[in-house]
Amino acid sequence: MTETTNMAVKEAAELLANGRLVAFPTETVYGLGADASNDEALENLFKVKGRPTKHPVIVHLAEHEQVGDWCAELPDAAIVLGKLFWPGPMTLVLKKAEHVHDMITGGQDTVAIRIPSHPMAQELLREFGKGIAAPSANKFGRLSPTSAEDVKAELGDEIAMILDGGPCQVGIESTIIDVSGAVPRILRPGIIQTESIYVALHEVSLEVPEAAKGDAPRVPGSMTAHYSPTTPLRLVPSDNFIKDVEQLEREGQEVAVLSFQNAPLLQKRWITSSRFPAHYAHTLYKNLRKLDSLGSDLIVVEQPPKESDWEGINDRLLRAAGMGDSAAEACDGS
Repeated sequence: MTETTNMAVKEAAELLANGRLVAFPTETVYGLGADASNDEALENLFKVKGRPTKHPVIVHLAEHEQVGDWCAELPDAAIVLGKLFWPGPMTLVLKKAEHVHDMITGGQDTVAIRIPSHPMAQELLREFGKGIAAPSANKFGRLSPTSAEDVKAELGDEIAMILDGGPCQVGIESTIIDVSGAVPRILRPGIIQTESIYVALHEVSLEVPEAAKGDAPRVPGSMTAHYSPTTPLRLVPSDNFIKDVEQLEREGQEVAVLSFQNAPLLQKRWITSSRFPAHYAHTLYKNLRKLDSLGSDLIVVEQPPKESDWEGINDRLLRAAGMGDSAAEACDGS
């Protein structure tokens, strides 16, 4: 890192130590950080984000050795997954240590923990030396930010500082795995494929995302409607997609489109997306923000394949369309 970047990280760490809020990049999305041990800072975090107090936040740490300070126990599944996927886009839900504030856990007996891999996030966490509670750096329920410009547009001057680490590499939120019970469960799919988690756990039984209901802990991003643009969003199957869009236009709807197909002649409110899941995820929120800014009546998104490497993307799109309870339908191939 450059000297200027190092100075910015030191300033950010000092602000966090003084109870202020700092936005910082991770490999998934930008986080809005607060000292996870400071009650007033946590209260301000929820206030600025407009987040319900029963909705838990993720504690970000610099290294594996710190995880034990935040949980009551570290099961074998957590150790195995941590060795393979940390630092990286994975969050583990564990039984919480006694000192962990109810605002972090949403009043539950579990805590969500992540070790991000973004170099600037790592530098900040090491400089700060403690846990940083950090939901995405946007207003609650809206599209997550994947650039410093997104954070500025969303939160403006409501926070003390924005660390600019460039565009986020992954582009969608972390995979969340509950290891607090007898059987590990995926509570929120992400860029890490379910098959990779199966392989990592070997003989350990794993419930797939659609089975993680009932008594599962509440986790970030689990609401039916979430990650939503201000413009209503509709998912439309690939079959006859262009004809369906044209029908909406004939009905008087002004539509903005995200599709795998090229735009018809004269269609200007159209983004042609990548057919590669990793690149699609990387650009998803950027593309939805651009379409949201056009002032259309409706954003129409071509439904991605119902395959395991698209499960995290399908989850986000279903929730953006207010269809989160149907997320299992997008994971048939997992």
